[in-house]
Amino acid sequence: MRRALDLADIARRDGDVPVGALVLDPGGAVVGEGWNVRERDGDPLGHAEVVALREASARHTPGEGWRLVGHTLVVTLEPCPMCAGALMLARVERVVFGAWDDKLGSCGSVWDLVRDRRANHRVEVLGGILEEECAGVLRDFFRSGPLPGASAAD
Repeated sequence: MRRALDLADIARRDGDVPVGALVLDPGGAVVGEGWNVRERDGDPLGHAEVVALREASARHTPGEGWRLVGHTLVVTLEPCPMCAGALMLARVERVVFGAWDDKLGSCGSVWDLVRDRRANHRVEVLGGILEEECAGVLRDFFRSGPLPGASAAD
């Protein structure tokens, strides 16, 4: 989680919401890293989790396919519906996150998409790791004011 916090700081310096993520292979090696790049890249899909999952998938050798079976995603903020869906579609085994998201959290707070029994793949969830530190980074960021072009709904 400490590495994810370092990645979140890169997002903050880029003027984006400070969220960082990394993907660990079944042996615990980091195979993907990401941070929010929505503002920098003008990409609404540029969430830290998606960036990290793309990097992890790109590191697969030909023939391994796109599935991240046995992998773990570590992220500073509970994934949103889009990212929760990406975790399920990538067949990630578990998600470990820091701060709970009471607005869009989809791993147990607002929704629990990744453990819905109707889904064809479920993800193990471990939330609240370094929760206060992860939440504090976000609180500090939003105290400085809204992002350029953001509305109150953001």
